[in-house]
Amino acid sequence: MDAVSPEQRTAATPCSEWSVQDLIDHMTGSTDYLLAAVAGESPSVRRGATPDDYRAGVAAVLEALARPGVRDLRCASPLGFEWSVAEATAGTFMDNLVHTWDLAVATGQDPTLDAELVEACAAMFLPDMPERGRAGGIVGPAVAVPVDASPQDRLLGAMGRRP
Repeated sequence: MDAVSPEQRTAATPCSEWSVQDLIDHMTGSTDYLLAAVAGESPSVRRGATPDDYRAGVAAVLEALARPGVRDLRCASPLGFEWSVAEATAGTFMDNLVHTWDLAVATGQDPTLDAELVEACAAMFLPDMPERGRAGGIVGPAVAVPVDASPQDRLLGAMGRRP
């Protein structure tokens, strides 16, 4: 996010319905969602978020998640089903990891994701989550990747991205 220039904020992203700024708002909004879940409140919609807003949100989420019992609290998922704050945090991790790639591609940055994070994400979510996400309308159609594709490309293809 830090390397996004003001001119790039209106650029298209691999998420066809979102601009770069929309994606930054969404990623920052995910921290608002988790903080609201911990507080038992409804999240607000974020507009015009900055990298500083995102960093502050991540720091607040990490602090909140360190409190005893917080991860066991129940909250509504973006698709309307109930899940734990721990599950919501895992879902947010996956969402933000994939959107980090989206931002990098949209703004001409290196799209290589941290290999350990890709491995952790794939272990948690593949193969089932993308299909559930597609059924809920939040994940695009799977994109076929070569048999020898990298773990990152397999994850991105499963999540509807063209690596």
